[in-house]
Formats: sequence, structure tokens, C-alpha cells
Amino acid sequence: MSKKKKQKSAWKLWVEGARLRTLPLAIAPVALGAGAAAAIQAFDILLTVLALTVALALQIGVNYANDYSDGIRGTDDFRVGPLRLTGSKSVRPESVKLAAFASFALAGLAGAVIVLITEQWWFLAVGAAAIIAAWFYTGGKSPYGYAGFGELAVFIFFGIVATYGTAFIQIGYFDFNSLIGGAALGSLAAAVLMVNNIRDIETDIKAGKRTLAVKLGKRWAKAVFYLMIWAPLALLAPLTLLYPATIFGYAALFFVIPITLIVATEKSAKELILALKLTSFAALSFGLLVGFGLAAVAV
Repeated sequence: MSKKKKQKSAWKLWVEGARLRTLPLAIAPVALGAGAAAAIQAFDILLTVLALTVALALQIGVNYANDYSDGIRGTDDFRVGPLRLTGSKSVRPESVKLAAFASFALAGLAGAVIVLITEQWWFLAVGAAAIIAAWFYTGGKSPYGYAGFGELAVFIFFGIVATYGTAFIQIGYFDFNSLIGGAALGSLAAAVLMVNNIRDIETDIKAGKRTLAVKLGKRWAKAVFYLMIWAPLALLAPLTLLYPATIFGYAALFFVIPITLIVATEKSAKELILALKLTSFAALSFGLLVGFGLAAVAV
């Protein structure tokens, strides 16, 4: 293989390891939070871009950190699904760990700039908590992701914190719209993790990974998953009364309905991978369209 082809192959590995299908979960809360800020004419493009940088870097960082930690534990020896850099031995574990730390460093740098601009110094603690949560999801001696608390952490950090935080750094005070929107997107983000763990129930049991799906069992895990993907549509109802244009957020139904049918009738891991991808897109469509609906008020 030529040097150029080897470099291209290595690049593809790193891109796959970054799990691009999860990045909509980072974009959606920033879009909705920015829309909440625009609703009261407080939108700031620089702060929004910085918030997006934090969210994307954290998402990529947690993906690499999860790859590294699961790989060195041997958890990925049992799994099915897309390639893992460490578990497949395609990349040295220390390189994957370094990529995770580099992503966290970028998130920290962008977050520090936000703090310097806004002078909201307590956000330093929020940022530190987000990075710690990202690493210890599967890292450390007692990862909370192995104890069934992964969905809760995702709900908090990739839902409420990301959405409300994006709005707060621009508005400067409590905003109910971004709180409701954050809860909705947190539910969808948690659903992505849940359907991933439903797919991996059998292999996680072999690896000793006690995810929420493992604890609940497949039947009840699916029931909770359905609640997670439908709850955001219920949370949207009060917003549509105050901001009529947010009704476009119900376009997420074009994803939620087929997701429900796929998970209810699935016969293979491949179908659940499709459900995972569609749930990410449901979150993205919800975040973008509700954010647009909020911002439309200021036009």
C-alpha cells in the first residue's frame, strides 16, 4: 500500500472513531439555545460558535474516551456494530487516549474564552464537571456507565447543560424556554445511548457492563426508550402556544414514528444501529426547528 493510501486509510479510521453519527446531539442543543437567545434579541454569533465548539469537542472527546476505556477493558471484544479503534487494535490505545484528551483540551479552551467574555466564572466549574463526566463514563476504576447511570449523565450534560448554557451565556439570566428545550433534547440524547445499549445487552452482560438496558431487560428498556423519544413532543406543546413557529418541531415525528416501528419489530443489531442514527437526526431536526421557531419571534 502506498504512503498516500495508508494516510487516507488512517484518516478514515479516526473519522470512524469520532462517531460522526453522534455529532447531531452536540449541534441540536446549541441551535435551540441560540434560538432561545434570539427570541429576546440577545443572540451573539461569537458565543454561539464557541458553545458549538465546546459541544462538538466534548462529544468527540467522549467518543474517543469511550473507545479507549472499553477497548483496554476488553469490553469491545464481545460487541457487534461499527469498528472501534482500540478494540479492533487498528490504533494504539495511547493514541486514542491522547485524541480524547486533545478534544477535551479544545473544549476547555473554547469554554475558557466564553468565561473571559461573559465573566460568568462559575461556568469554569460546569466545564470541569462536563469533562470529568465525559472521562469517567467508561474511564477510571468504577465507571458510572457500567453502573447504569449513562443515560442520566447524557440527559444532564448533552441536554439541559448544553442548551441552557448556550442560552445563558448570551441572555445572562434564567430562561424557561431553553430549560424546556434542554430537557427535550436531553431525553433524545439519552434515547440514543439507550438504543445503543439495547443492541449491546447480550455482549454487555458477557463483559460485566451493567448498563440501564441490562438492568431493565430488553422489554422494559424498549419501553423507556419509547418514552424518551416521545416525551420531547409533549414538552413542545406549551412552547407552541407562546411561539407558534415552534410547531415545526413536530417534524421530528417523521423520524420518531419509524424509529418506534423499527425498535418494536427489530430482529437484528443492524436495525437498532439504524434506529440510533435516526434518533440522532430526530434530535437535530427538533433542535434546529424549535430553535428557528423561537428565533422567528425576533424577526
